Parts: sequence; structure tokens; C-alpha cells
Amino acid sequence: MRKPIMAGNWKMNKNAREGVALVNAMLADLAPVNSVERVVCPPFLTIPDVSRALAGSPVRVGAQDLFWEASGAYTGEVSAEMVREFCDYVIVGHSERREYFGETDEGVNRKLKAALGAGLIPIVCVGETRALREAGQTESWVRAQVIAALDGLTADQVAGMVIAYEPIWAIGTGLAATPADAEEVCGGVVRATVRALYGDATAEAVRIQYGGSVSPANAFEIMSQPNVDGGLVGGASLKAADFATIVRETVRAKRL
Repeated sequence: MRKPIMAGNWKMNKNAREGVALVNAMLADLAPVNSVERVVCPPFLTIPDVSRALAGSPVRVGAQDLFWEASGAYTGEVSAEMVREFCDYVIVGHSERREYFGETDEGVNRKLKAALGAGLIPIVCVGETRALREAGQTESWVRAQVIAALDGLTADQVAGMVIAYEPIWAIGTGLAATPADAEEVCGGVVRATVRALYGDATAEAVRIQYGGSVSPANAFEIMSQPNVDGGLVGGASLKAADFATIVRETVRAKRL
């Protein structure tokens, strides 16, 4: 059985002091829930302090991005090895990176390879806009994103990573996909695409998250879907009680 993974993407929120206070507030509730992988992804400058606060605990730390080069004259960028000093996970290709900073499928693929080369576990994001969904292009768009992201990767690399399906129209809007929608894309598109590329064993091993307005109110129904292996949580991960509740609802949904 795939171990569910619940990751909190803090985005551009929480300075170092606030980040430490947040993980301290949620640690007592999160630490005992070993049946679910728990990850927090603070902003870069907050990561070292949060990492120290979580040292010795089972809660892991992730970064929200990285650059594909190992070093050099890339002002403002952070390499995979720099991330690896403090983190186990890294988000790659979030829709906000694609929309606001012009990330391409090629760039996402290069970042994935850099992350894997440094021993990080990538959480690679895919998802469609509302216009694409209304035009009936969700399946073709998401499939193409998965294929481009995984280009040149081995079956073992793909089996150990995480793919997050985040419908762009649901991120930060309060309009979460229905559980049926989440299952349809996570299983019928993302996992099916991995199966076509790498076979059954890899497809059954890779963990697929749903992200987009996940909340304590909808977590149980969404996480009950067989092909949804956890969530990439935005706003609700900034509230200790809400994130802990979502983790507990995942335990209940998966009957762990």
C-alpha cells in the first residue's frame, strides 16, 4: 500500500519566527501520525529555522523550488545541494511558478533531474486552467505535462517521486474539485500515463496527491479516493489545527 503524503505549501507566508511557532503548534498533533508522511514547505529564508525546530521529529521539510544548475552566476537562485542541506522534499513546477515566472515543461524536467541527482524527493505539479477544463482538454493537457516532466527519468526514479495534480482553477479559490474529479484525473490520467510509460509496478508505486482548496471539511471525501495518495495543501497548512485535522482525516479516509 502506498503511504499517503500530506505536504503543506506555505508559499510566501511566515517569516522564520512565525514558521517556528507554527510547526511548534502543530508538532504534538502531527508527530504521532506515522501512517501518513508529513511535510512542511516554508519559504527559503524560513527553512533553516524550521528544519532545526523539527530536528529529531518525523515531520519532514521541503522547499518550494530550486534551480537546475549546481552553482554559478545565477543571482537569486538556490541549487539542489543547497536545498538538500535542510530538506528531504522539493516542490517542482507549481502552477504559480509556471504562470508568474514563466516556467516551461523543459525547465520543470531539468529541475526534476537536479532534485533527483541531489537525493531529494520531488513533488512535481501538473494541472489545467478552468478554460482548458471547460474546453474538454483536461486529459490531454495533464497527460502532456506528465510526459514532459518525466522525460528521460528511469522507472525507479519515477516510482520514488510524488506527482501533485492541482487544477489551477481550484488553487486558493475555495473551489475544490469534486472527489470524483480528483479521482478521475489522479487515476485515469496521471497514473494511467505513468503506467503507459513505465508499466504497472511503477504506476502502482508512485504517489499522486491532489491539491487545490483542500480543507478540513473536504479532506475525508477527497482522500477516500483510491488513487489520491495525499494532498498538497496551501492555505489550510498555515493553520496548525486545520493541517492536523486534514492529516487525521487522511488516516480515517485510508483506514490506517
